[in-house]
This record gives sequence, structure tokens and C-alpha cells, in this order.
Amino acid sequence: MGSRRRTRDRRDRGMRGPGVVPRDPGTPELRGPRERFDALVLAVVGDIEERWQEHLGLLEYAVEDTPQVPDDWDATSVPLASLVRGSGATPSRLVVFRRPIEHRSTSRSELEAIVLTVVVEQVAELLGVTPETVDPRVVDDDD
Repeated sequence: MGSRRRTRDRRDRGMRGPGVVPRDPGTPELRGPRERFDALVLAVVGDIEERWQEHLGLLEYAVEDTPQVPDDWDATSVPLASLVRGSGATPSRLVVFRRPIEHRSTSRSELEAIVLTVVVEQVAELLGVTPETVDPRVVDDDD
């Protein structure tokens, strides 16, 4: 028998350690799902902020993993985002929930479309306009 090249270690665990050596020690080179989702939300928010900043006023954005719903919540629906209107010096707050959105998407492009739709609908509600006015890429499915 010839010599066989081993691709696993003797306990069949495979490669141990990072697949890519980071440029900055202590920080991962490849982003995880949370970081990728945060970057996607930032891109969508940045685009909307650029066009609507003077109308939005004080608005904070946040990403949470899951919403906290009361015990008597209808189990058939889970919120994808939450908008809390501010008053005076208190800014309005738009929170996007990562896990329910990821659960509804099957591909990266679908995830991007859902995030865009959710953020645009919340901003449109805050401004009192239609989502198509905020971003023409969002089409109302109710027609």
C-alpha cells in the first residue's frame, strides 16, 4: 500500500483554528452573520438618511436579535421592526429585529429586499408619507 495523505488529524476533527489569519490580531478576518446583517442595515439606513435627513430630525437606529413580546402576543405574527416616536429632545428610535427577518429570507438578495422594505416602511410611517415616496424601489404589494 502506498502512503496516504491525511486531511484530518488522528481524532478526525479536521482543521483547528482560523481558516484565515487576521490582519489585526484579536479581530476576526471574516465577519459573522450579525456583523453582515448590521452592515446591511447600515447601508440601507445610510441611503435613506442621505435623502431624508432634513425631514427625519433626531432618529436613532438599532439592531436587536429578537423582539421582546408579551405573553399574550398573537403567536402568528412576529414584528420585524419597532418604531418609537420621540418627543422634544428625545430622539425617535427605529429598531430592526435580525432573527425574524433572517427567518423569512432564503437568499442574500431576498434578505436585502426585506431589510430595505422594513426600514422604508418604518421611515415612511414616521414621516407620514407612502413607502414609495421614501424609496421608489419599494413597491406596495396591496395594489
